[in-house]
Amino acid sequence: MKKDNQIKDKENNRKIQKRDNWIMRKDQIRKQLEQEAEADYREFQAKLLPGVANILGVRLPKLREIAKQAAKQDAREYLEQMRDGSNHVYYEEKMLFGLVLGYAEMEFDGRRNWLDVFVPVIDNWSVCDSCCVTYKWMRRQPDDWWEYVRHWALSDTEFGIRFGLVSMLDHFVDEAHLEPIFAVCSQIRHPGYYAKMAQAWLVSMCFVQFPEQTYQFLQEGRMEDFTHNKSIQKTCESYRVAKEWKTKLRSLRKS
Repeated sequence: MKKDNQIKDKENNRKIQKRDNWIMRKDQIRKQLEQEAEADYREFQAKLLPGVANILGVRLPKLREIAKQAAKQDAREYLEQMRDGSNHVYYEEKMLFGLVLGYAEMEFDGRRNWLDVFVPVIDNWSVCDSCCVTYKWMRRQPDDWWEYVRHWALSDTEFGIRFGLVSMLDHFVDEAHLEPIFAVCSQIRHPGYYAKMAQAWLVSMCFVQFPEQTYQFLQEGRMEDFTHNKSIQKTCESYRVAKEWKTKLRSLRKS
């Protein structure tokens, strides 16, 4: 019994030491972010992210560097700390949350469970889009991840929808998923601006790779007017789309 208690005590002490070490590292990361902050860049970001508070002004390459280090050291312990909202007060800390999740090694179920925690934290396009493009592991299990991002694209939150759509844009614009993408876009009726713009961006990228099929989709007019017209606008702005297609697309605008 005494030996069992000693083993338990050692295990508890180990867990406490691990927790305390990570708390110290977490505080060090916050301090590092504050040291890497640039006032001019903060002002620049604030203009791009209206309504987003607590921007330090740390550039994305530096955030990726910090995230990779944290992911290698003890990603799961870091992510556990991120459950507490007080640990992602700064815009950059929300970004790190999503980036560490992207760089960490883990199985599908574990990563999906952490995304369920992270996605509701997203409150701006920058965190959403920068993290989505990082999740290249979605391409290794396309069937499983397609169902997951489709779930978010058809959710009722602005940035949940954007997360789903931008993930599709980054990892699923291919022949196998083209019609399913059109089916999803036909169902979305959320009023949020950033959801609508992600939808238009996705359709424009589909057009770049699959112009005939996407033109037919736009001809059918299955999206609401604003998103339909924005899809045409963004497609016409692309240098990867021929002038002949742009002329045809403009005739599809809804008044």
